[in-house]
Amino acid sequence: MLAPTVVLSIVLSLLGVMYLAYISDPEGNLHDFPIALVNQDVGDTIDIDGRTEQVNFGEQVADALVAGLPEDQIDLRVVGISESERLMRTAQIYGAIIIPSDFSKRLGILGVGSVVGGEIERPIITVQSNPGMGPYSAGIVTRIGARALTEVNEQVGQQLTAQVRDTLAATPEGASAPQISGAAELTLAQPIHVVEQDWRPLSQGAGLGLTAFFYALLILMAGVVGAMVIHTMVDAQLGFQPTEYGPWYVHYPPTPISRLHTLLIKWGVMVVVSVVISLLYLIVAKILGVAGNQPTQLFLFSVLALVAVGLTCMASLAAFGTAGLLINLAVFVILGLPSSSGTVPIQATPKYIAWLADFEPMHQVYLGMRSILYFESDYTAGLGRGIWMSLLGLLLALVGGVAITKYYDYKGLHRENLIDKKAAA
Repeated sequence: MLAPTVVLSIVLSLLGVMYLAYISDPEGNLHDFPIALVNQDVGDTIDIDGRTEQVNFGEQVADALVAGLPEDQIDLRVVGISESERLMRTAQIYGAIIIPSDFSKRLGILGVGSVVGGEIERPIITVQSNPGMGPYSAGIVTRIGARALTEVNEQVGQQLTAQVRDTLAATPEGASAPQISGAAELTLAQPIHVVEQDWRPLSQGAGLGLTAFFYALLILMAGVVGAMVIHTMVDAQLGFQPTEYGPWYVHYPPTPISRLHTLLIKWGVMVVVSVVISLLYLIVAKILGVAGNQPTQLFLFSVLALVAVGLTCMASLAAFGTAGLLINLAVFVILGLPSSSGTVPIQATPKYIAWLADFEPMHQVYLGMRSILYFESDYTAGLGRGIWMSLLGLLLALVGGVAITKYYDYKGLHRENLIDKKAAA
């Protein structure tokens, strides 16, 4: 009873810590969350006490946003509209706050319209979210924009109201001074209309930006489970462990084969399985309409990622035996899913989880899948990192697996029953 109780207590406690810390307080854990701020306002001219002055309310709003958003939580990038589009397209930012070119002009018209009849529209500030970055990130962008712009709206409203009152107070004596109606005062108090929109709405089969995460999860699970099944079945065929069929079992005589050759056989099977499984996943995705418009890239990257994960898991099993199952579970599942950023943005998780994302396989595979499915396979949107990190993992698996099995073979550490060996001695 003691051994499984201790092992499961450790492993499942780690699972609980990672998963609950991952989801418990995303906005409280927010750090370095990248958002663009675009000020396109060209300003306007207003008449103050008989003088014509140039004003730029958009610049004032931008300065207020820069000062108001916490630097330790938000990575606010003040850029032009073309740069904002590029950052969106390459998955470098989660959203953007855009002040239009006629912002000052509309504010001026709103001030005049509060005392002069006519049709007017409130000036607009747009809060764009990048839906390809995941549904939770879009919600964070919207809430950040709403909170920040509420304060800015009040400040601009106070300034605009004071400006209108000063203008009315300057009415010459004997002239009939216009009055601000109650409805106009309410409008002046909150003059900015905040519009929330998606930068590029995802297709119907995108699952609100979750299909990339689940596709990556399928690849990871196929690699881990596939490695375990191939490891067990090949060992059974080679006579290193029995195979049970209900109340019966078959145990073939051990095959005289080295550890290295055994691992090479398993790797070969894993490569074939990776191609087959990736093709099956692609067919299912096409039928369900979630494969996007880059099926070739999706298939090739799936094969690469699945081979890298599968061969790494088998190298772990070859090196550590049954303990390799727990190692694979920890690396690819317990630590992998919370650091994937597939549901909660990595900048909204505790910093130690964000640190894991630098090298955890799940995050690298997710970035590649997200780029293929939502960002037209843009190399800089995560596909490049996904490819190179998969190749690095594959290289480490090959070098590590070959090195450890050759070492075991060189030392004469053959796959033998230690109890039978001791009895024979």
